[in-house]
Amino acid sequence: MTSSVMDRLWAVVPAGGAGTRLWPLSRAASPKFLLDLTDSGRTLLQSTVDRLTPLVGDRVVVVTGAAHEEAVRAQLPGVERVVAEPSPRDSMAAIGLAAAQLELEDPEALIGSFAADHVITDPEAFAACLTEAAEVAATGLLVTIGIEPTHAATGFGYIRGGASVPGFATAELVSEFVEKPDAERAEAYVRSGEYRWNGGMFLVRATTLLDLLAENHPDLAAGLREIAGDPSLLAERWPTLTKIAIDHAVAEPAAVAGKVAMVPGPFGWEDIGDFSALAEMTPSGASGVKVIGDESLVLAQDASCLVVPAAGRTIAVIGLEDVVVVDTGDALLVTSYARAQEVKAVVDRLKATGRTDLT
Repeated sequence: MTSSVMDRLWAVVPAGGAGTRLWPLSRAASPKFLLDLTDSGRTLLQSTVDRLTPLVGDRVVVVTGAAHEEAVRAQLPGVERVVAEPSPRDSMAAIGLAAAQLELEDPEALIGSFAADHVITDPEAFAACLTEAAEVAATGLLVTIGIEPTHAATGFGYIRGGASVPGFATAELVSEFVEKPDAERAEAYVRSGEYRWNGGMFLVRATTLLDLLAENHPDLAAGLREIAGDPSLLAERWPTLTKIAIDHAVAEPAAVAGKVAMVPGPFGWEDIGDFSALAEMTPSGASGVKVIGDESLVLAQDASCLVVPAAGRTIAVIGLEDVVVVDTGDALLVTSYARAQEVKAVVDRLKATGRTDLT
């Protein structure tokens, strides 16, 4: 069963968002998925496709904004299917359009959606998890991957498991999706052992996804299928589609109806949501600080920090703890790990004052 199921699996990679909490590295013109933030020599997008290719071969669809289509194609010369959205309509439209296109080609097609900007360690555990998830999805359920929490994070949604899915090793029916909680609730969720992080990875039959969508958003499902049937309608119909995330559009209502399963993901996972998260996954160099880029440009003394000398200039950091210094030439960011989430507010202020050249 496994090989035939995996032979039907397509990887859909939504590559969108500006990553504003990683400004000034991530900009609207060069969002974080197009950047090498792990100093591996591969961008986050390339690493995502590298991870999926051994599992799905050339069955990869990348959905991105029209403004980034050229850059995406340049980074992924081996990926033939790059779908360009005329404008951002959130994850449901992006994933749904790919599903509608694949449904026309193969009514039995399975899809898995995987964000372009996440970092995953332990590829063998990832592959085993996806194999089970695909088999569960083939039964007609919507399957999500639940990430084991490493701390009481308030920046992620949570998933609560329930009864086991008969015939599968680890799959459970999902009893609840929970929005990003406050610190007290996050602590309680992690302490209970009943909740996992929602990593935003879903596996499902293409037709099942669109049928579930039609139950709550019939116009959106019909619009996506209409565009897939006649691509010339994309520019005209796309702006009229409901802007909504796949979690709210499908996953949450389907879970209430008992149609969502979770397979635990026993691998390291990080969505690099801000510079604090980036610092946590970046090893310290010979200088004792964490550097992304040319470490020879960083002079550190009695300091613990993340330094990104992207402008090629020497940066000296003395006597500071848990700070972030990012120099891109046209902008300089200095903040602390504790305040890293607030970087987005800087981008909002720049936009409000008309400095879109920096965003």
